[in-house]
Amino acid sequence: MMARSNRRGVIWAIVGGLILVAGMVAIIVAATMSNPEGSEPETDPTATTAPTTSDPAPTTSPSSIDEVVDATVDERGWVPEPITTDAETYVRAALSAAGTFDTQLSTYEEWLAYLGTWFTYDTRYTSDADREAELDAARLELRQSVVLPETEWDSLENEAGRVDSTVPGDVNLDPVPNDDSGDMSFGTADITITFTRSDGSGGEVSYEEITRLTIQVLCGPGSIPTPDSAQQAGDCKVVRYFAEPLEP
Repeated sequence: MMARSNRRGVIWAIVGGLILVAGMVAIIVAATMSNPEGSEPETDPTATTAPTTSDPAPTTSPSSIDEVVDATVDERGWVPEPITTDAETYVRAALSAAGTFDTQLSTYEEWLAYLGTWFTYDTRYTSDADREAELDAARLELRQSVVLPETEWDSLENEAGRVDSTVPGDVNLDPVPNDDSGDMSFGTADITITFTRSDGSGGEVSYEEITRLTIQVLCGPGSIPTPDSAQQAGDCKVVRYFAEPLEP
């Protein structure tokens, strides 16, 4: 496993392009993307929030979770969304989902649309208009600053590529400022990303990278469940992915 990348930027910023030399495909991971403005959440220094603690990281992976919104998405190369009220379990799955796909089983837009179903409103905003605006902004941030750019997807697709992401270590859970309910958490963790491509000779070549990412989740009665699923209000949902990790 390669050493942790300390480059700033998004989860996919660590991936470079392909260069063809003398009929042989070599994969070089080099490019980094700039960090967009607004990656830090707004905070109120006068607000107080009760501290939260996290239990030791479970050894199970998202694929071993019993209850999920739609188990069939695994057939498309995606991570199933768990039905759970446990923030750490959900954070692990959500971080993995933002970096797991198979370019031969779905399109880029289908994958992004699926990730969009994991989202819910930020309940710190009281008006419906503000909640809708923040939800739209969070989904746009995911597309523009967090997940793999479409050009990189196309490059992988040309090489029958797929990507698998896991969270093998600890998840740090922290309270969200101005959240009177105490139902929201920031979850930060290291993510191991495995890229697999055709080597151009009938085989495959794989490599790993490690990045760190933060997600904001809501596990409380304000969450909006996925329609026509067993998910209920109170089950965990995504509020926002951040373009770079939030550290104390």
